[in-house]
Amino acid sequence: MKAIILDMYGVIVKQTGDDFVPYVQNIFPDLSQDEIRMPWFKADVGELSSLDVWRILGFKGNLEQVEKEYLDTIELNEGFYEFVASAKKQYKLAIISNDSSRWSKYIREKFQINQYFDVISISGDLKIQKPDSRIFELTLEKLELKAEDCVYVDDRRSYLGAARKVGMDTVLFNSRGVEYDGKTVMNFYELEKMFKV
Repeated sequence: MKAIILDMYGVIVKQTGDDFVPYVQNIFPDLSQDEIRMPWFKADVGELSSLDVWRILGFKGNLEQVEKEYLDTIELNEGFYEFVASAKKQYKLAIISNDSSRWSKYIREKFQINQYFDVISISGDLKIQKPDSRIFELTLEKLELKAEDCVYVDDRRSYLGAARKVGMDTVLFNSRGVEYDGKTVMNFYELEKMFKV
């Protein structure tokens, strides 16, 4: 194995993304899940900016501040820095994340994440999102590696299935506490042991 590819939400950061709908509904209780998810998903493929999402949902005033308040609720998973610092000595590292360009950039800069990764594939930048195989293939091209040289770590089983179809090995980062018959870890300390970094 030559590279470890990590998902962002539910792996690098504690939040899985499932908190966005209740966060918005707390302020706009009449909005349905679908009404909230539709603009959010469009931002994830670069069809809307993240500021457009807040505007469409009904937020007023300084939308950059509104966005910052939400993004500042996001925390890194424990053990992340130790893991990537060790893993970087032995492997190439990459991120594949479904996220709007702006949100991803803010989180990565705030937590100084970029410096650890050789390749960062964000759906909002590429206008392709998981489980589309092209986002995995583009990442492999940039890494200059074959799929079988890489392991992909995600908290969602459907995205692991998409990575396996491309030919990658996979590990479930089980922050959701789901049943899975493949390789599973609960945290970065277990991932560290698995990869002997």
